Amino acid sequence: METDSKEKKSFLSFLNFKKKKDEKPKSKIKEWTDAIVFAVIAATIIRWLIMEAFTIPTPSMEKSLLVGDFLFVSKMHYGARTAATPLQIPLTHQYIWGTKIPSYLDWIQLPQYRLPGFSSVKRNDVVVFNHPTELEYPVDLKTNYIKRCVGVGGDKIEVRDMQVYINDEPAENPPEMQYKYFINTTENLSQRIFDKYDITEAYQMGGGYLVFTEPKTAKALETLSFITSVTVAEAQKGQAESRIYPDASKYPWNTDFWGPMVIPAEGMTIDINDETLTKYSYVIQFYEGNDVVDIANGTLKIDGEPITSYTFKQDYYFMMGDNRHNSLDSRFWGFVPADHIVGKALFIWMSIDPNGGFTDKIRWSRLFNLIE
Repeated sequence: METDSKEKKSFLSFLNFKKKKDEKPKSKIKEWTDAIVFAVIAATIIRWLIMEAFTIPTPSMEKSLLVGDFLFVSKMHYGARTAATPLQIPLTHQYIWGTKIPSYLDWIQLPQYRLPGFSSVKRNDVVVFNHPTELEYPVDLKTNYIKRCVGVGGDKIEVRDMQVYINDEPAENPPEMQYKYFINTTENLSQRIFDKYDITEAYQMGGGYLVFTEPKTAKALETLSFITSVTVAEAQKGQAESRIYPDASKYPWNTDFWGPMVIPAEGMTIDINDETLTKYSYVIQFYEGNDVVDIANGTLKIDGEPITSYTFKQDYYFMMGDNRHNSLDSRFWGFVPADHIVGKALFIWMSIDPNGGFTDKIRWSRLFNLIE
């Protein structure tokens, strides 16, 4: 028995030796390749399911968010979306980095679903979404926008005299909301004045300056001895803006006097007539997943069948920038469908001033600020 045991151990030792002998150490290239593949897969999963980084390229959300702010956006709050366009280079969006070469193929388009989240889009949430009117791209590859949700499905929304109303009640205003003002002065104002009052957009015009700032800052400027007056550049009621939604020829609305209009909600039914088609035809035609839509002379046909009433298939949202006079938003291009929602903006992890110098390039006071 002892001899058998020794022979067995000897045989196992021989196999183990042979196995070690046959194994070759990984080359450096192989190790680096494995590490990069693992990192890309891990980053892709995190970016899809949990959190994604974005940057602010325009001033439409100032002063709440500044150009050069870098954000983390949660995918978990509203639930991550499954990919509609699977043939895409990982960690890209529309183009391969630094080129104009498309980073995806639209040969395959899958139905899009949303995983369970622990919240829904609420009024005053700062939301990242795909810009809905970019019909040339698949839904998940449209340009990412960031705005504040001011109205949800079923709300009646209206802007009166620059104030948003929801269901005929004044809506809560963002604490650092901005408007456009005209500074009447005969003096040449130095950059030092604008820096002191934290004004990043100022344009000299005949008789003064056009600036974007908060109401409290406008009042402070008006007390300066070399400034004659500071007047808000408000549009007049009935003065239609050509690009306004849904149709400036039928509704003479503008940025400061818009609506009223009900935001579509899942399950909401409307009668089909000339008025409702003017307001909602774009939604029905391009966002609802209907195959063949024919709209003419106040009538609606879907797949060749005349429709006298229509029930919406998903919720919609009304988005506005906090820089109210310098934001292209739902007042101009309409509602944001639920399937275009990307995530909720959580906090600023880095902020770089594009006009800052070597010593003040990073806005240290904004790092890790929560977004409200």
